Amino acid sequence: MTKVSESVLATEQLFPFQLDDFQQQAIAALNADKSVVVCAPTGSGKTLIGEYAIYRALARGKRVLYTTPLKALSNQKLRDFRQQFGDEQVGLLTGDNSINRDAPVLVMTTEIFRNMLYGTPIGEVGISLQDVETVVLDECHYMNDRQRGTVWEESIIYCPPNVQLVALSATIANSDQLTDWINRVHGPTELIYSDFRPVPLEFHYCHSKGLFPLLNEQQTGLNPRLKQRRQSRAQKDQQGSRNRYHISPAFVVGQLHHKNLLPAIYFIFSRRGCDQAVNELGHLSLVETAEADLLKQKIDAFLAWNPDAARAGQVEPLYRGIAAHHAGILPTWKSFVEELFQAGLIKVVFATETLAAGINMPARTTVISSLSKRTDRGHRLLTASEFLQMAGRAGRRGMDIRGYVVAVETPFEGAKEAAYLATVGPDPLVSQFTPSYGMVLNLLQTHTLEQAQELIERSFGQYLATLHLIPQQQAIADLATSIEHHQAQLAAFDPVILEDYEKLRGRLKEERRLLKF
Repeated sequence: MTKVSESVLATEQLFPFQLDDFQQQAIAALNADKSVVVCAPTGSGKTLIGEYAIYRALARGKRVLYTTPLKALSNQKLRDFRQQFGDEQVGLLTGDNSINRDAPVLVMTTEIFRNMLYGTPIGEVGISLQDVETVVLDECHYMNDRQRGTVWEESIIYCPPNVQLVALSATIANSDQLTDWINRVHGPTELIYSDFRPVPLEFHYCHSKGLFPLLNEQQTGLNPRLKQRRQSRAQKDQQGSRNRYHISPAFVVGQLHHKNLLPAIYFIFSRRGCDQAVNELGHLSLVETAEADLLKQKIDAFLAWNPDAARAGQVEPLYRGIAAHHAGILPTWKSFVEELFQAGLIKVVFATETLAAGINMPARTTVISSLSKRTDRGHRLLTASEFLQMAGRAGRRGMDIRGYVVAVETPFEGAKEAAYLATVGPDPLVSQFTPSYGMVLNLLQTHTLEQAQELIERSFGQYLATLHLIPQQQAIADLATSIEHHQAQLAAFDPVILEDYEKLRGRLKEERRLLKF
């Protein structure tokens, strides 16, 4: 790709299609030298704003760091950007891979970016950030992740103020607070918010009798025709009753195939569950004759070049348009599955929820196999943001009139829980900032103890904790201003004369009191 000159950075030349309002607003803010927080639904086109930042940096001979929360997403961005900007312009830096690390566009995981900043005093530009104009923090709502969320906070705090931040986030309830915090700790920042989905979602519920609309006509609550199908624990313990609630992947996929709702991403919260689901589909074929022939050509060619990349038990289902996608699969095979899915040749992919984090696999339908999941803190219901993140993968822009989301009945959750998650709205962003021994040791290499403490007090968690103190802080500031004003007035008088005057006033007051008797 030929280097873009700054004179042709008009958006109509870079993007020969109508931009949405929020995209235009974000580009205008970037051109005004502001950082931006772009908060919009999954699949609405937030990535385009990051792409504009790259075009602009290349035109000015500058660099861009593009960070993602997952290695798989970093690898996909590398492929996409190389195709868009040229192989020599794009590099990759992850924990176990380094490609063209001096490229003007460097894709990396957010942890790598945070670690790059550790060795430089706060606010200063180290060697690793020389000529960097913009840092894109993709999937910034990962700040909510309990184990890894602190990485995003540290990255924002450490980043030099002369580097623009482009924080791309799915919709969250307190995007204004996130923006205000970044504005305080980093520099001028503008919130770009949109709740518009180019492809609206339609929610369904699948139980043993089939697929049914989940919400009422107003899309505000549970469809009244969906009866509560949950039983008491005593009834569930009866022989065979639990089987009524086990809806097999084969049944769900059959319903989708019959209703022409494929291709689909089928979310299952375990790698083993994804692999088992592939096997449960038996010999079901989801592709037409012409698609099967093309699939065979592509798969055979891939296996000829990568004989060791094939995954046991996964090759034969792939010929039938069925695949699994999770972290336990070799990256080469996983990339091949993504390529086939993007080409419309794979009709259903059984995936863990990491696939919801921005990986480009457009589907007409997403299926959520369970409304709860196991965590290191026990079994819990999905949060609204987790549910909406997966649901947001449904609907292919320019191809589908609407996207379809299917929640599957389980022995533990029913239609009531599904309707709640579909209508409650996104969760607020909560700080997960937790100073660790490693963080403290890294900070003390370049900062004093007082500077490190000051840095920790700049966290998003500290910001949220002190929000309720704003009225009191304002009252203190007003009193301080009033004191300064009075002190300025008194400065023109001799303090000895004022002291004598005050004594005389006191004596006069006492004499008047005595005269009353």
